Amino acid sequence: MNNLLIATAQFENASGDKAYNLGMIRELSAKAAQQGAQVVAFHECSVTGYTFARQLSRNQMLDLAERIPDGDSTQALTRIARDNNIVVLAGLFEKDEQDQLFKAYVCVGKDGLIAKYRKLHPFINPHLLPGDRYVVFDLFGWTCGILICYDNNIIENVRATALLGADIIFMPHVTMCTPSPRPGAGFVDPALWENRELDPTSLRLEFDGLKGRAWLMKWLPARAYDNGVYVVFSNPIGMDDDQLKNGCSMILDPFGDVVAECKQLGDEVVTATCDPEKLWKAGGHRYRNARRPELYRNILGQPHVAEQKVVWLEDQPSSGDQ
Repeated sequence: MNNLLIATAQFENASGDKAYNLGMIRELSAKAAQQGAQVVAFHECSVTGYTFARQLSRNQMLDLAERIPDGDSTQALTRIARDNNIVVLAGLFEKDEQDQLFKAYVCVGKDGLIAKYRKLHPFINPHLLPGDRYVVFDLFGWTCGILICYDNNIIENVRATALLGADIIFMPHVTMCTPSPRPGAGFVDPALWENRELDPTSLRLEFDGLKGRAWLMKWLPARAYDNGVYVVFSNPIGMDDDQLKNGCSMILDPFGDVVAECKQLGDEVVTATCDPEKLWKAGGHRYRNARRPELYRNILGQPHVAEQKVVWLEDQPSSGDQ
């Protein structure tokens, strides 16, 4: 297994404007290729926009969603991959042949779809159905997995993907800067984003504090470290509907160290080299080998009814059926 160069990107997406978002994905994919990257990853729903979907009816969601791989957006991503000789990962809403709706993330190369994943814990719209399986696939001899946003908060999902052989887990998000019971959480004032050129310091304090990066660093390095995997985190920056997001797209190695991170207050892509030796040198590799599943097999597998609560959505109006 050879070294692999992976890029992660952040950009300000436009709600429902697929042409604009695909244009940004094209532009940043080209920049990633210029940096030598073989793979570039974008955030959750990077093709469609995300937060605005909380207000959409089922019919509106069906209009927004697409078939995969035959839909226009997957085909456009394939052209971007081909034109830039790079593998592209991006997110969108999917509808299947029965018009069931899912939150999807695709990996495409020059010849088309390589992998598709459906979010296991969707919540932004009540008409979305949860995915029912983990996904692992090969990229340049590396085994890769995908977990979208909230999926990564359930630590069993990360461990299961690692146990399926993942060396790299792509973790596309739309996260941070929302209310929560945890101390320091909350929205960031959009006025700070509008004034970022004159006063970047006030925005940085919000983006890098407990509303943003400081919270992320409580748990994201642990996912990489405990499982001995590379983590590719992607997140939008700027306004996503009426919410301000702080970017912070980054790549972490199996030691839990940040090896590349987007730092600009705007659209950016950064690249890191994944070294296969780190996979077996990292503590997570040894810890996984030391497991004793006979102690907890029945504990982890006992019946449980999933209950998912998203605090910032609790006061949001629910979507109608029409």
